[in-house]
Amino acid sequence: MKRLLLVSPHWLPASTPDLQRIRLSLPHYRAHGWEPIVLGVDARDVEGALEPELTPSVPADIAVHRCRALPVALTRRFGLGNLGWRCLPELMATGERIIRRERIDLVMFSTTQFVTLLAARTWRERTGVPYVVDLQDPWRTSDYELPGAPRPPGGRKYQFARLVAWALEEATFRHAAGFLSVSDIYLTTLRERYAWMRRRASACIPFGASPDDFALARRQPRSPDEGLSRAAGEVHLVSTGAAGPMLSGAVQRLFHAVRDFRKRQPTAAARLRFHFIGSQYAPAGAATCQILPVAATFGVEDLVTEVPHRIGYLAALRRQEQADGLLLLGSHDPAYVPSKLAPYLISGRPLLALAAASGQLQQRLDELGAGCAVPWSPAAPLDATVPEISRFLEDALRGFAPPGRWTPPVAAAHLHYGAAALTAQQCRWFDQICPRSHAASRHELT
Repeated sequence: MKRLLLVSPHWLPASTPDLQRIRLSLPHYRAHGWEPIVLGVDARDVEGALEPELTPSVPADIAVHRCRALPVALTRRFGLGNLGWRCLPELMATGERIIRRERIDLVMFSTTQFVTLLAARTWRERTGVPYVVDLQDPWRTSDYELPGAPRPPGGRKYQFARLVAWALEEATFRHAAGFLSVSDIYLTTLRERYAWMRRRASACIPFGASPDDFALARRQPRSPDEGLSRAAGEVHLVSTGAAGPMLSGAVQRLFHAVRDFRKRQPTAAARLRFHFIGSQYAPAGAATCQILPVAATFGVEDLVTEVPHRIGYLAALRRQEQADGLLLLGSHDPAYVPSKLAPYLISGRPLLALAAASGQLQQRLDELGAGCAVPWSPAAPLDATVPEISRFLEDALRGFAPPGRWTPPVAAAHLHYGAAALTAQQCRWFDQICPRSHAASRHELT
């Protein structure tokens, strides 16, 4: 059995989107001839929400190694909180020891902490082991330069991160054996940017979801603030996950349509309730509302509830299952495919997806046979999407009966977005890059 080192600085009990591909794949790698080994950062050194309830979703006999990172209390004095920079020295040393001792055949970095790819290049030079990169987001990006894009957040920190991306992307990507991505556009952009990229193996495999996660979520105790009020006639439409500036165009179009709908049908509109849960990555007490201020500009804030602080993955699944319908607000960036797409589809709930016209999100939904995508463009007027959003609201108020275009085909969703099927795709791709194990002859035991 070939041996696969999976690098994700954020690892359980951390609860971040960039660890989810590995977490969902771990139960299935062995069935396809790959023995997975995980390398993450010690939870004591990771900022952000922890969700130990997710730990049972990973087989207990999977080897998980930890490295330490510089304490954030120290590095913050110098303006540095980024986990990738803080963990890099220890990650580099720990990873090389694992590669030699465990006779690793292939390394995959599945993280948005791109600076840690400096370790991948070093490992390849010292051990000869190939590595692949999982592009969950672009590293060097021009998202904030697209028409209709908001101003970039973060001030000087954003500018520093952008400079690092420009300086290091090619130096680290160039030596990768292949690239996995959630979006074809990310891969196409790299091929246009670098001639050598056209000779690299690549595969577009979306994020998956598992029905086992929904079952695990149901077994967990529900916090007092999780329940939705069920006053007579209320219809609850829910969005879970971050909804920052990149989604502002979709948010504006939604509330513009809600205002228009209320003008025409005030009694019906009074039954609508919109919930935005976990709209920021910040913890409770540090998060600020992203959605309510936009709703207020359209005069519909009385219909909107926002919980801005980050919530756990399982709590998000419980919220989705309680909803009468789900809201998927897409970015103006055509490459944007949110990680929550898969659980949204597998939940079986009716779905309104405001997707960039001709973008990856719309394409994915169209390929699935789901008619729930309402395309929008930053260049189009706000009222261009009013008829379709209004139709969704009307159908929601009727209880989506009979089931219509807004309910994605669940069987197809499991086939295309189930974790087991997507892990099989990964392993077939790994086999192309690393057709047989050369571990015994390639590595020198330490």
